[in-house]
Amino acid sequence: MKHQKNFIVILGIILLALSSVAKAEEGVQGNWKNGRIYFRMVCTECHVQQAGGKITPAEKTKAEWLDYFEKNLHGPQDAPAKYVASYFVSQEYRESIKDTNRAAAKMLKISDEQLLADVKAFLVHTAKDSDQPSRCE
Repeated sequence: MKHQKNFIVILGIILLALSSVAKAEEGVQGNWKNGRIYFRMVCTECHVQQAGGKITPAEKTKAEWLDYFEKNLHGPQDAPAKYVASYFVSQEYRESIKDTNRAAAKMLKISDEQLLADVKAFLVHTAKDSDQPSRCE
């Protein structure tokens, strides 16, 4: 009986630990490999050429990336509505850069929601506190 109680306590601790890991990646149902391609070829290129410098997934924790996507902000709080995070994976945006960006052209048929989920999955998968932090180098 004593061993059974110990087993139940240990099982409870393991389940709590697993649920906290799952909670950190909650809502991330995308294909992180597609997200990596898009992030590296579109987001990184734009940040290097136009937005003041390179940004890497390892600059934020999983929670910070999830918060970024939840708030859907890209840039300053007072930036025009067009500059929300979801805009930069939209068909409209991809269409506008397809002639100069192969990844945007290749991913035109992917829905906005799926591509956003893919990029989100990549950033969470390779965040600062992930098992494989990425510096995109």
